[in-house]
Amino acid sequence: MKSEVTDDQVREYQERGFVHIPGLLSPAEVAELKAAVLEAVEMMAGRKIAPGGVDQVEGKDFYYDKVFTQRINVSKLNETINRYIRGPEIGNMASALARQPAMRIYLDQALIKEPYGNPTAWHLDNPFWAFHSRDAISIWIALEDATPLNGCLSFVPGSHRLARYDNANIGKDLAGLFKIYPEMAETDPVAVPMRAGDCSFHNGLTAHGAGANMTRRRRIAMTAAFMPDGCTFNGCQDILPTAYFESLNVGDRLCEDTINPIVGRA
Repeated sequence: MKSEVTDDQVREYQERGFVHIPGLLSPAEVAELKAAVLEAVEMMAGRKIAPGGVDQVEGKDFYYDKVFTQRINVSKLNETINRYIRGPEIGNMASALARQPAMRIYLDQALIKEPYGNPTAWHLDNPFWAFHSRDAISIWIALEDATPLNGCLSFVPGSHRLARYDNANIGKDLAGLFKIYPEMAETDPVAVPMRAGDCSFHNGLTAHGAGANMTRRRRIAMTAAFMPDGCTFNGCQDILPTAYFESLNVGDRLCEDTINPIVGRA
């Protein structure tokens, strides 16, 4: 498993708001992590968030549930996932790319675009979360080849510099985000196909989306989101456990190590 990024990758990430890193995982590591992810997803059945978080189940939004099978914080259910996703290797890479001295994990999630699954509308990540930061960063790890045919990610280069915290939902209006940010639509998006074991990192304010899965096989990915140490609560519960959420005031630091531990340092 890779644990470092190059100076060129840091510069590309800072400039474009995303970077593709081939070969994060070896084939054996892909097989191990993929098996663990599928096991955890099966354990959660229809529950979207692992025990300890907000109680959410599928079925409230039929269109969204057909975009991908989403299971949040699966690392809490499986030691293998925990070792990969919450270990220092990925955390250190995230810290280096974001040029932040320390990173806390905010969430992790399995994202499986099922056969013939709906497209993922253009959106930003960070406005959904319980903190705001222009240096939030996510990793997306391909556990199957991700192609334009099965819904690989696409990004709008430089959009992280244009974004505020207004956002579009992941719904039927594929281009809703560009009604909020018409200036982003002036830049051609970049599709990022990946081989199994590749990853990408993207800024929490980078516009991104994915096409439909037009194939009869699943597109399986594992993702995680990281926040710089020192980020503060913005009033949005998102996935925070209810007891923890109710203990917070806007402006409080999100530094509860049992929920958002530090996982990387630059």
